[in-house]
Amino acid sequence: MKFANLSGTAAMLAVLAAFSVPAAHAAPETNAVLATYADIAEAGYQDSVTTAKTLKAAIDDLIANPSADSHAAAKTAWIAARVPYQQTEVYRFGNAIVDDWEGKVNAWPLDEGLIDYVDGDLYGDENEENPAYTANIVANPALSVSGTEIDASTIDTDLIASLHELDEVEANVATGYHAIEFLLWGQDLNGTEAGAGERAWTDYAKGDACTNGNCDRRAAYLSTATDLMISDLEWMAAQWAADGEARAAVMEGDGLAGLSAIVTGMGSLSYGELAGERTKLGLILHDPEEEHDCFSDNTHNSHYFDALGIRNVYLGEYVRVDGSKVEGPSLSDLVAAKDAALNDELVAKLDASVAAAGVMVTRANEGEHFDQLIGAGNEKGNAIVQTFVDSLVDQTRSIEKIVAAIGIDGIDFEGSDSLDNPSTIN
Repeated sequence: MKFANLSGTAAMLAVLAAFSVPAAHAAPETNAVLATYADIAEAGYQDSVTTAKTLKAAIDDLIANPSADSHAAAKTAWIAARVPYQQTEVYRFGNAIVDDWEGKVNAWPLDEGLIDYVDGDLYGDENEENPAYTANIVANPALSVSGTEIDASTIDTDLIASLHELDEVEANVATGYHAIEFLLWGQDLNGTEAGAGERAWTDYAKGDACTNGNCDRRAAYLSTATDLMISDLEWMAAQWAADGEARAAVMEGDGLAGLSAIVTGMGSLSYGELAGERTKLGLILHDPEEEHDCFSDNTHNSHYFDALGIRNVYLGEYVRVDGSKVEGPSLSDLVAAKDAALNDELVAKLDASVAAAGVMVTRANEGEHFDQLIGAGNEKGNAIVQTFVDSLVDQTRSIEKIVAAIGIDGIDFEGSDSLDNPSTIN
């Protein structure tokens, strides 16, 4: 299914029509609900591997045959690779094995000067909290960071992995989707005005046609980072297979821990992470540096598929990249058997949040992206983003209600100062 170029709220709602709201019936076995949850995770991570390999093929072509067309194809493949991955993010907060791993593939925001050249006027030359702020691995085969000498002469997976969160600074993101995004798009220097990153394809050109120097090392970094991401995604897909550790953890015991994992993932992504850190924070600050896919201006799609992922695990349905569907007994079925009205309430709110995200997708397809929507003085754009935030907060209140309905307790959702203490944000 192709979503990057969808236009119109109607198109977003058409996606929702692919799913059926379950009718009331006897409560399913808890293990059956958990099996569906694990099956969707396995399929989502497998799809992430598949699309990452397609991205790697496009990057290989860019490196072998650099041109405007091969560069555009690689960027299109990156956007497509985000579709299944973002739908897996709902697995992060309720499953320690995912949360411990997630930073390798989706950490943000990043101090991109660690990786490659940046615009010094906008980015600055130093950051007292990050000694590697402008280390520029691509340009420097030998580095000294905080008194440690780093041999970067050969760019390979061991080097890149060792640089991730270098010097224990979380902003030193050296691996994953956003490192690759930066290497494909470059910095977005447009602030809250129109336009994404404008890296030239000639940054990968050969010989004298190379711009900004070190095209061979830049290509090596891009290729290696993509290889490493594929390996990381393959590892996570295996954790949800029949004999995988993540599946076993979810299925363990009487199933209450597994149900807690589902609800924790839904509530924490919905509230603290997506409504708060990824959306409201940027809106409060009117700061494009706080948008999730800040180099590519793909944030509207990433937010849409995060919201859809929450809905997927509740309804027990996931549409794979090949168009097939994974489905089975769901948490929705379980709640409906206990409290049909509550289930209807939550399904309606999940639909509303996906639709609200769809409005942002529509605006982006019409030329107004997330960084523009959150700009100071853009009252209509700000209202569109706030509606999305409000829908996520509203659905979280209903997610909280199902905790008691299904007999679990002790769940705490991730919070965000941008929602809980907005006066502290400056």
